[in-house]
Amino acid sequence: MTEVEILFRYATPPTETVARALADIREVYGIRQLDFDRAAHTLRVEYDATRLDAAAVTKLMRQAGLEIDGELASEPQKPAPEQASAA
Repeated sequence: MTEVEILFRYATPPTETVARALADIREVYGIRQLDFDRAAHTLRVEYDATRLDAAAVTKLMRQAGLEIDGELASEPQKPAPEQASAA
C-alpha cells in the first residue's frame, strides 16, 4: 500500500448535504481519511495510491458537491521512523 495525501482548498464551507456525501466517500475502497481545516478552508484526503489516483480522488470530492478552488499538494506519506527502520 502506498499512502498519499492530497490537500484541496474549497471555496465555500460544505453544506450538510455535502458533508454527508463526503462522509460516504470514506467507504470508498482506497480512501483512508478525510480531515477538514475549517479555518484554512482546506480538506486533506489520505488515500491508497495503489487503488486510486489524484484525478479519481478529485472527481469523488467534486461528485460529493465540494466546490474545490484548487489542489494545494499531493505527495506520498513518509513512513514513521520506527516503520522505516523495521523495513
